[in-house]
Amino acid sequence: MLLQMLDYLGVAVFAVTGGIIASRKQLDFIAFLFFATLTGIGGGTLRDLLLGVPVFWVENEAYLLVCLIVSIFLWFFAYRIEQFSKPLRWADAIGISAYSVMGAAKALTVGDTVLVAVLMGVSTATFGGILRDTIAREPPSIVKPEIYVSAAFAGAGSFVVLMQLGAPQTVSAALAAALALLLRGGAILRGWSLPGYRAKGRR
Repeated sequence: MLLQMLDYLGVAVFAVTGGIIASRKQLDFIAFLFFATLTGIGGGTLRDLLLGVPVFWVENEAYLLVCLIVSIFLWFFAYRIEQFSKPLRWADAIGISAYSVMGAAKALTVGDTVLVAVLMGVSTATFGGILRDTIAREPPSIVKPEIYVSAAFAGAGSFVVLMQLGAPQTVSAALAAALALLLRGGAILRGWSLPGYRAKGRR
């Protein structure tokens, strides 16, 4: 049940980020729906295609309805959401925390190795945002110095490790998602980052 909730949560909050981008660019409603849907289902679609399993939203159209509902809501209330501090980045953070766990869990479910599961978690959590930023011609969060992909890696990795240690799935999912959100939240609030690469002889 928790994993199912994380799946819907990931779609919904990523759809919110797509809608926010559309509102900032003052696009029409169809563009709202496009950005919300593309961002909401993008990461999960990549995951399912790579895993060779039926694409989740093709089997269950409820995910598309979630994107439609989010689009309608943002069409009327995006200006309200923009009154909060950094709504796009916080919605993205919640999406990363949910989808990093869900992506890893689905890979484990179909019998893939722990390394593949971690990669699926990271891909699921980040690909939708990459598509959104690329199409909108926004600087992708993935290339910024603050913690982003690392948060998804921590979420997926910790979930896989806890599952291998025999922890209950619900506990593993909750702790892993919380860790990913903590790291991404620290990056948003405090600018947390990991040391970047420096070529020898350069400053």
